[in-house]
Amino acid sequence: MSGNDNEKHTTEHSAGVYRSARLLGSLPPDVAAFLRPHAGRISAAVIKEIQRSVPAYSQPLRGPFGRAMVEGVEQAVLHCLDCLGNPDVPRESWIKLFRTRGRLEFSHRDNLDALQAAARVGGQAAWRYVSTLITPQLMQRAPDLVALGAEGIFAFVDELSATALEGYHAAQAEASGATERARRQLLDLILAGTDAASRRLEDMASAADWPLPEAAAVVVLQRTNGGGDLAWLDQLEDALSDADSGEPVLLTADPHRHLAALTDGRVHGWRAAVSPTVALAEAPSALRTARRALRLIDTATDETEPVIWCQDHLATLWLLAEDFFAAEVAKRNLDPFESLSEKQRERLSDTLLAWLETRGGAPEIAKRLRVHPQTVRSRLHQLKELFGERLDNEDDRLSMHLALRAQRLLRSIAKSSPEARSPVH
Repeated sequence: MSGNDNEKHTTEHSAGVYRSARLLGSLPPDVAAFLRPHAGRISAAVIKEIQRSVPAYSQPLRGPFGRAMVEGVEQAVLHCLDCLGNPDVPRESWIKLFRTRGRLEFSHRDNLDALQAAARVGGQAAWRYVSTLITPQLMQRAPDLVALGAEGIFAFVDELSATALEGYHAAQAEASGATERARRQLLDLILAGTDAASRRLEDMASAADWPLPEAAAVVVLQRTNGGGDLAWLDQLEDALSDADSGEPVLLTADPHRHLAALTDGRVHGWRAAVSPTVALAEAPSALRTARRALRLIDTATDETEPVIWCQDHLATLWLLAEDFFAAEVAKRNLDPFESLSEKQRERLSDTLLAWLETRGGAPEIAKRLRVHPQTVRSRLHQLKELFGERLDNEDDRLSMHLALRAQRLLRSIAKSSPEARSPVH
């Protein structure tokens, strides 16, 4: 971000109202008068907690590091106090300060994690200190103090982090590979699920020259036998990708077009799982879904296509979302099978599942299971003895059906992949 861009960004924010300023500014001014004598102690509490909780900042407060840290905390505390009862307080000084802090972090660290962690724990420490000062008399003068004060402080933490991030990315862009780095950072931010304000995402997307879509799919790629490089990903200018990690990822609003090279056979040696198309805020969940699909779908079904569309397997992915879920459902709803041998349990499970899915008679179930109808009648009689009236209850039948489907999928995975999870009983 150039100097002119920084000035423009500051002017735009100054013309409007930051969320933290709006929240804190709605409180009466005498709250500021009450809290201002505590500014030094609040700053000290914040610094102490940051040094205790964030290893990168645990060094002694000496030299340029100490001055920068103390100045940053003191300015943040004073700005929040200035905002109390005054939503129009000037913001240029702290914006400039924390953009500079972001630039300094780029010079000394690989990422902004330490500074963002410091902002987060510092905000918590500040609010803990302030909350101890709140008296019934103060609450009478400002009944919304707790709600607005806490929300305002944590909104300011978000704004401070976003401002430092702007400085960090500005320095990063100036160093080298501006567009490529900005795109990688934007992808990391979206997939990490950081509570990023829309303005922050827009700024980063602008730096990355990537228009933010309303919704997108997350694609996870996995190398198979003979997989080559992923140079074709670099040609997808309207998608975000990370081809350098052990698990390449693609964020795209048009997965069918962007994966055409896989589906039509131009690219070999890779398979992909595509999440449903979701809002960007849901990208972390979409990433987990695509990863789970790569792990489960090929062994739970006979998929031979190079692209797994999660939308077509949502029931399977839901059933196998957690080992605990499948185990608990089985334990609670298939408990009569506990007394049986593994072979008996498997035969009766197959028969019960066929009956639940078809609700047909012995001939129909026998045809599906490829056994004699008399065998099915005998098994159905056993099931009636084991489960009794539960077979007539709609809710019980649904729970049994879910448990049996999960067991079948897990058995298929265990047979196909020795290192996969074991089936639940």
